[in-house]
Parts: sequence; structure tokens; C-alpha cells
Amino acid sequence: MSAAPSLPIRGVACDTVPVEERAVNLVDREWLVANGLGGYASGSVAGVPTRRFHGLLVAALAAPLGRVMMMNHLGEELRLPSGRVVSLGGYQRDDGTLEVGLAPVLRDFRLEAGLPVWTFELGEREGPWVVEKRLFLVHAQNTVHVGYRLVAGEGTLRLKLRPSVHFRPHEAPVTGPDAKDYSLHAACGRYEIVGPAGFPPLHLRLYGARAAFTVDDSPVHDVLYRIEASRGYDHRGRLWSPGFFRASLRGGEDITLVASTEDWATMDALSPDEAWQAERARRERLLARAAESAHTPTTRELVLAADAFLVTPSSRLEDAARAQAAGDEVRSVIAGYHWFTDWGRDTMISLEGLTLTTGRHEEAGYILRTFAKYVRDGLIPNLFPEGQCAGLYHTADATLWFFHALDRYVKATGDRLTLQQLLPVLRGIVEAHVAGTRFGIGVDPADGLLRQGAEGYQLTWMDAKVDGWVVTPRRGKAVEVNALWYNALRLLASWLREEDGEQAARPVEEAAARTRASFGERFWYAQGDHLYDVVDGPDGDDAALRPNQIFAVALTHPVLEEVRWRPVVEVVRRELVTPVGLRSLARSHPDYKARYDGDLRARDAAYHQGTVWSWLIGPFVDAWLRVHPGRTAEAAEFLSGFEPHLSEACIGSVSEVFDAESPYLARGCAAQAWGVAELLRVLAKTSRHERA
Repeated sequence: MSAAPSLPIRGVACDTVPVEERAVNLVDREWLVANGLGGYASGSVAGVPTRRFHGLLVAALAAPLGRVMMMNHLGEELRLPSGRVVSLGGYQRDDGTLEVGLAPVLRDFRLEAGLPVWTFELGEREGPWVVEKRLFLVHAQNTVHVGYRLVAGEGTLRLKLRPSVHFRPHEAPVTGPDAKDYSLHAACGRYEIVGPAGFPPLHLRLYGARAAFTVDDSPVHDVLYRIEASRGYDHRGRLWSPGFFRASLRGGEDITLVASTEDWATMDALSPDEAWQAERARRERLLARAAESAHTPTTRELVLAADAFLVTPSSRLEDAARAQAAGDEVRSVIAGYHWFTDWGRDTMISLEGLTLTTGRHEEAGYILRTFAKYVRDGLIPNLFPEGQCAGLYHTADATLWFFHALDRYVKATGDRLTLQQLLPVLRGIVEAHVAGTRFGIGVDPADGLLRQGAEGYQLTWMDAKVDGWVVTPRRGKAVEVNALWYNALRLLASWLREEDGEQAARPVEEAAARTRASFGERFWYAQGDHLYDVVDGPDGDDAALRPNQIFAVALTHPVLEEVRWRPVVEVVRRELVTPVGLRSLARSHPDYKARYDGDLRARDAAYHQGTVWSWLIGPFVDAWLRVHPGRTAEAAEFLSGFEPHLSEACIGSVSEVFDAESPYLARGCAAQAWGVAELLRVLAKTSRHERA
């Protein structure tokens, strides 16, 4: 067996930043670790919670709970032999004061194998001492380990850890909690925080020399979550703490705090060292499995980032039982952290990058078969709401992306059995679209194009809606929906031909040919040398210059005639491409918004009106290479802006969106599945061609 690729490291050298700037610099950068269930831990590098989603343990629990904030914060203090006390974290008070003591002592922050490591240097006449802190979640458990090690320096330091909690759904307001709803139970080194009815208890155990716990229940007042404030949400709250742990930190010995919602037997099954070694080995296997694609430090890093989005949904227990009875597994994709659940569209777009590029073919099959079971009226779910088992189906394109994902899967794996199992589902999908299904989705018998639209619904990927206002309704015949429809028809025809013969394929092939002819007649906007975004809408044809047209060139079966590929790709390159993705609207349009910020209404007004989307760089590179075959080095230049981004925002991951103008500030979800997936996929694609 060949050696596994080296584990990637991405770091922030804090000691290169002036001390007076360090706190703000570190508060603005985030880290994220996930557990394969949809649960996660996340925070700022400084240890200051700035989002309501920042916490050391957000547990993924069965419906109706969903994801729940179980341990919000951990106060950390080190007492040096001289008696001086140094804080390693903090919070931001309501008056804006940063209660954070780490700025002078944090030497660096890094991700090792995708897991966060803090290095603190505590200088004194007797010192210096260097302390490392590591955090990880046990895979497929709602259990977090926070470990500390003295890596340099003599003598004994005394570590004090104060856990603070506010049990709540992770997206719930931060106001509260009521201290009378919480209690602490202790026995034989096991500590259990019991909160409001309906929530599981939080189990705590400290491993370390001279470990002890002091009961000192008290609230932490006036915590300010400044990102929530900037986004127009409730942003002031308090936490409750039952007391604090203490332990001695000496060279060669570790201190580890373990917090979990699992039962004690599960929690205690692995010692801290065994749990760390297991997670390290798991990540090494992920890299070994992806070795063909992950041959650069950045692609290896993205392979580990991709792991955060692949989940076994913890809330849909009945679906899991049915799948397991048939020898299968339920799998899905979290669309983005922190607030997205699993979405059909995001899952199908991300599938190739998250699973096939990373060598996780078996899980790709699980995902496809999982979503096939959820098809209703010819549609896969748009999303599964938090803590619910039933999906919502208001989408015109997610189901068509299902065909695309299956195509990539079959080509990568040769799994004809799954294809054969899903063919009846695929035929039913096409029949439902031809006959007409929910939300006005159906084929126009006059021209064979697919139309969609229902009052009050956002059905394409440009789906912003706030207070009943659908910002970009795009009702009518949308360009990418018809590109996907044609691609789906051509794929189905080829599969039917291979499995059932020419006669079975012919009607589908004829429908595809009609769609393509009508597309060429209806979508070409000669005045702009590009494609209409929507035709036959309530207000006529929409010639807005948007990135959606790129799919008419980028998909396996391009619906656009070849003679028009080059002008479309060129106008998108010239007007929409940025260093971190594609603008969602050209700057010349009167609705263009340069910044994505403010409250929810302001953000949604800009969400698809200029805001840059990271994931769109993938299909753009596909289309560009179709027009310029073999020019992979030039194609790779379109990806160069992402390298510095991986050290910003959520370190080691890719943000959902960016402002439309320089400096292209990262916005939206801190870590987005299709942003990671598409960047990884096209990085592997361009570097593979170069190596060949």
C-alpha cells in the first residue's frame, strides 16, 4: 500500500500581527469542525463568540429537536508559578468591550488535518511556557474533546475551565437562559448539566492531574454577538455556568475536557488519546482514498473540508431504518454552515466534488438512492427543514440536477445496478414534468421548453424571499432550467438505449431535439451577444446578464449550439468573473448591488443581484475549457483567488458568497458545500490535465 499523503496544515501566524490589532484580527476569523451527523463546533480564532451559532458542541439530535446548542463557551485561564493569571479566551460585552486576554499570548493558530490547534506562548522570567490546545468531535457522536498540553517550559501550570451553557435550537435567539431551569448533578468524576424539559443532559468529564470541580453557579451577563448585530438579529444574551474545573498542566501530561449528549457508556468507550488517534486515522484514510485528486496541499485541505458536509441525517430515524433493512444507508449533504440543513439542489450539485473527487463512491451511491426514495410528483425535495422528517418540494431545478449527479456517478463507478434501480424513477420524473406537476412546473406543449412559476414561491437556485417578497421570481422559462432539462432528457435517452433499446429511447430523444431547437430560437439575445435569463415571463423576456446561461455550455450535453459557445463564455468572463466566483448580475443592470450586508431584507435584496457566488466558478471553468480545450493552466488562473481566501473567514473552507466589488469580502455562510465541492473538483480537473 502506498503511503498516505501528508496531512495538510493551514495556519495564521498571529505573532506577525501587532498586538494592538491582534484581538480584532482573530475575532474576525472562524474555525469549524463537524461530526458527520450535521452537528458541529465552531467559533472565532480568538475564542470570542460572535455568532449565535458559535459553540463548542452543537449536537445533531433526532426530530423534533434537530441541531441544539449544548455547550456555548469555555472560559480558560492559566495560573503561572508566579501567581499571574492569563486568559486564553473571552467574550464581547454589550458595550463592545472585548473581554479577551489571548491577544498577546496566542503565537499561532493552525488547522492540522483540518482540526484546530492553538499555540499559546506565556513569557515570564521563569518561562516561557508554550501550551497547545486542540479540539475535535468524535465522528458520528455528539461528543467534543478539548485538550491542552504543555509543549515547552518547566514547572506546573494550573488550568481553570469554566463551561457556560444555554440549551436552545442552534438558530434560536440568544436571549436567556433562566438559571432556575438548570441544575448540576455529580458522581465519581462525572458531571451532568440538566436543562429545560425536552433537552438531553450535557455530560462533562475532565481528564488530568489533580482534576477537581468547584460548584459556583453564576450567569455570564451581557454577551454581545456582533455578527448577529450586523445581520439584524437578536444579539444580546447571557449564559449560565455551574462552576469550574481545575487541573495541573505539566510537561508530558494532557488535560482534556470531554462534553457530550451521548450516554456515559458511549462517551467513556474511548479515552481521550484513543479518540484522538481514531479521528486522526480516519482523516488519513480520507486523504488516502482521495489520493488521485488530492495531490497538492490545497486539494488535500479541501478533501478534509468536504468531509464536514457529508452527513448521516440524525433526525430521520425511520428513513434510516428502512434503508438499513435493505442493506443501504441514508446519506445527505449539509448545504452550508451554520444555518443550512440538507438541500436537494445543493446536494446534487455538490455530489461530484464532495464524493467522487474524494474517492467516496459508496457514499455517493447512498445519497442518490436516498433522494430517489423521496421523489414525489416527479420532484426531489428542495430541503428538509431543521428537526423535521418531511421535505419541502418547491424547486424547479433540483430534480434535474439529480440526473446530472447520477451521470457523474455512473461514469466514475460503472455502477449499472444503481442506474437500473433508478431508471423507473427517472422515467417517472420526466413523465411528471411533461404532464405538469407542482408549482406550475411543466413542459409547454407549444415548444417543448420547461416553464415554472407559482405566486409566492422561489423555485430556481436564485431563491431569495423575505416577508413574502420573492426577490428574483424568474417565472417563465429560465435559461439554466431548460439547459438542465435538455441535459436530463439526453442522459435518460442514452440510459434507456443502453438498458432497453432504441425504441425505448426514441421518444425521449425526440423531446430533447425539440427542446434544443426551441432553445436556440428563443434564448439568443442578439443585442447583447448572450442568452436571455428568462423567456415568456409575466413581463416578457428578461435579458438581464446573469451567470445562469453558462450551464447552456457547461453541462454534459450543451443545449446551446456550438457556434454561440464562445460569445456566451466571453461575456460571462468579461462581466461576471471575479477572483472568488461569478457575480449573479452584471454591474450595468439597474438592480445591481455591490455589497451583501445589512439586515435580512437588505441582504436578500442583494443575494442574487450582483453578489458573487463561489460555486459558480466550477461550471464556468467547465464551459471555458469546452471553448478552449487543453488550456488548463489558463483555466487554473480563474481559481487563484481562492488560495488566500482559505486563510480568511472560515479558515480552510470556502464561503458561500462575497461582495461583488473589491476587496470581495466573504459573506453569508462561513462554509458552503457547493463552494468547497466545485473548487475541489475543478482544481483536481485542471491539475490532473497538467500532470497528464
